[in-house]
Amino acid sequence: MRVGATERTFLALWHPDAEGLFSVSSSLRRVCWELWDRETRLDPGTGEGRGLTVSLMQCFQPQLAQFQMASGFGKLVQNLGVTEEGQDFWIEEKLDGERMQMHMIEDAEVEGGYRFAFWSRKAKDYTYLYGNGLRDEKGAITRFLGKAFDDGVRNLILDGEMITWDPDVDKIMPFGTLKTAALGQQNNPFEMSGPRPLYRVFDILLLNDRCLTDYTLADRHKALERAVKGEPRRLEIHPYEAAKSPDAIEPLLRKVVAEASEGLVLKNPRSRYQLNSRNNDWIKVKPEYLSEYGESLDCVVVGGYYGSGRRGGTLSSFLCGLRVSENFIKSGAAATKEKCLSFCKVGGGFKAEDYAEIRHHTEGKWKDWDTASPPSEYVELGGGERLQYEKPDVWIRPSESIVISIKAASFAPSEQFAMGWTLRFPRFRKLRLDKAWDAGMDVDEFDAIRSKVKEEEKERKAMEMENRKRKPAKRQKRDLVIAGTDPDAAPAFADSLDVKKERSTIFHGLDFCVLSEALKPKRVSKPDLERLIKENGGRIRQQVDKGESGTIILADKNVVRAASLRKAGDVDIVRPKWVFDCLEQSGTGGQGYLLPFEEGHLFSATEEMQRLAEENVDEFGDSYARDAKADELREILEGMEMPSEPNVDDFSVDEFLDQLEERGHGLEGLKGFMFRRCKVYFALGEDASELATFKMANRVKFGNGEVVDDLGDEGVTHVVVVGNEADTTSEREVAADVRYKVSSRRAVPRIVTAKWVEDCWEEGTLLDEEEYAP
Repeated sequence: MRVGATERTFLALWHPDAEGLFSVSSSLRRVCWELWDRETRLDPGTGEGRGLTVSLMQCFQPQLAQFQMASGFGKLVQNLGVTEEGQDFWIEEKLDGERMQMHMIEDAEVEGGYRFAFWSRKAKDYTYLYGNGLRDEKGAITRFLGKAFDDGVRNLILDGEMITWDPDVDKIMPFGTLKTAALGQQNNPFEMSGPRPLYRVFDILLLNDRCLTDYTLADRHKALERAVKGEPRRLEIHPYEAAKSPDAIEPLLRKVVAEASEGLVLKNPRSRYQLNSRNNDWIKVKPEYLSEYGESLDCVVVGGYYGSGRRGGTLSSFLCGLRVSENFIKSGAAATKEKCLSFCKVGGGFKAEDYAEIRHHTEGKWKDWDTASPPSEYVELGGGERLQYEKPDVWIRPSESIVISIKAASFAPSEQFAMGWTLRFPRFRKLRLDKAWDAGMDVDEFDAIRSKVKEEEKERKAMEMENRKRKPAKRQKRDLVIAGTDPDAAPAFADSLDVKKERSTIFHGLDFCVLSEALKPKRVSKPDLERLIKENGGRIRQQVDKGESGTIILADKNVVRAASLRKAGDVDIVRPKWVFDCLEQSGTGGQGYLLPFEEGHLFSATEEMQRLAEENVDEFGDSYARDAKADELREILEGMEMPSEPNVDDFSVDEFLDQLEERGHGLEGLKGFMFRRCKVYFALGEDASELATFKMANRVKFGNGEVVDDLGDEGVTHVVVVGNEADTTSEREVAADVRYKVSSRRAVPRIVTAKWVEDCWEEGTLLDEEEYAP
């Protein structure tokens, strides 16, 4: 029997404390046995007795780091909760491994006197691999830990990351090598060289029967340092750097980029450990890569499209959706948590084995899409049931589906998808089998990320505008005219607009509230501005309340009332220039018509109004709806940048291909276009084959990519390291040198091995670069 509900629904029905107990134990057995009486509530617990706290040999759900697209490191630190009383924060390297918790307890029945247990973030038991005792010959970790703990430690629970360490080069290896390294240590217990698992500990949750989750991170770390001595390159305490200023983040981020690390994690040392939570007490920071949005998005697969050619008869691309959130359900827009809104269509980046894996996990669960009776209870398409944009050939229930990780260049508004937004140039990154369908991204999470990205883009545009304003511009000097000195005289500005004594009805039915005088293009007093509006059919109000709509608020100066409304943040304030432009465009007499708002008409505006205003002018600021005056046109022309060479042909191949791709008809399946957004630099080792490099460069060029000879080119998106296949040492040295050279850039290129080009060519699609890091 299948029902559209998550485990949280059933746990809440079973007992009010069921979800909390499941978070600290990952055990349904314990939930059922201990919470049989709904009237008996659990005590929050302090580690003693029965309560909502971590327990030895019971897997818990760990705290996770939040990802934020903030506009600067200062904003990140502010979000971290730094205050004037506590300005310090911690910076740790983000490790490329598997999240792992380790439990240790005294047990006389186990050889060595201590019993161990290991669980991953998703509660998978890895004790068989890493060891259950100090004398476990099959243990890849525990048999080396005889002197790793203080003599007074009876039991503890550690939280950390299991990574792969290569003692030959004394460096961390990619995550994909972890299981191989662990099995190698298990099968060859006396092998001292070659990659090995290394447990890096960054937190302690229980020590000698006392739960430490309610203690601050700083206090927990003190306990960790006293309890754990460590064993070099087997079990180590993960180092951190204490900082007081956001300026400390950038050099450390550049350092981890140069060392091929994943990024950084910022932590608030005054925070408690929050089980099964992702919040701002821990924030991860990743390097920004050219042509990529910073963080991958984990989406639920809800539909599939059959391919053609060599992929004919099989699903070659997939429709991905975002889960509806609790707010979405409360609003009545969805009846069940299992519903997903269509978000993007992804067909690039899949290997043959990726398709096979997806087929294995979804076989027998696909259903043909019925246009007459679409499964709107589970999947909502753009355009609703009537239009059904981007409808798939087959669909799958979200609860029976999988989660995939997608990377993209950016977000873009789109009516083709039910979210109203989609990803530009989405590309498959990896299959997230560690995530259940209800752990995929939901609508609220996406909106939060999009808002942060938009804030960053807005600040970047503001900076560009500020730089543009600083350029000296040739402007005509105008005489300063102060209107309104004679209350009986006609408004001076009305004469300049040729609006004589004839009255129009252009503002009929509109309410205005004038907060200040007009400053541009000429100064007009507040009384004269109000009289001008009334003469043309408008009504004047002297008061407007916060949140009130329907009244056009005018201001050119940040007077007290204007500042108060701007602080509210949900009101649009228009410049008087809009009134003058409407009158001038309509001429004298008659009804006339109202002009749409432009950016130059807005004194303060909401995001929605700002977006609408941007659509009413071209890229140079010239209005689509009104005539430009001579001086205004001159200013626009002077602000245009002349191209270095005359553009004879206005047709842009790249823009055309982008539009095809955004509408789901991209040519990414053709090898002639697979590298088209790549600018590649080949970094050669001493023994690199010139012939092999020549062939790879030609493949990139055939795929519409660009090959450059200068690593200093800021537009380089990929650096391909070419070395001797028999000796990877030179390859790593070249890669390290490249990372050092590009680490100071704001956005860094992806650094990959030559195998990336070969595999992309073989698979006929652009593959995820992280698997090919040298």
